[in-house]
Amino acid sequence: MSQTTPEINVEQLARAAERQATVVDVREPYEYVAGHVPGAALVPMGQLSSRLGEIDRSRPVYVVCASGNRSAAMTDLLVASGYDAYSVAGGTAAWTRSGRPVETGTPARV
Repeated sequence: MSQTTPEINVEQLARAAERQATVVDVREPYEYVAGHVPGAALVPMGQLSSRLGEIDRSRPVYVVCASGNRSAAMTDLLVASGYDAYSVAGGTAAWTRSGRPVETGTPARV
């Protein structure tokens, strides 16, 4: 993560998610189907740069992974591409540890 990577915590993500925020999970499909933030869309890290056009530029984007490392790198990519993007500190692991619900199964679309 760069020193300028915008970052939020899971509490802030929960508030954003209540407002139907755009949440992008950059983990691999097998990780996502095992458990993800409700409503998060799957766009694996290796595909994000080629799928930017699928993400609405007019809304903030919250990027989540397992622990926060991949999401920080992908947030930097999104910010450099003109998005208002935020990495979720601690990722899905922090979300789960906080006692918040997770969904399992088929990936949602962006």
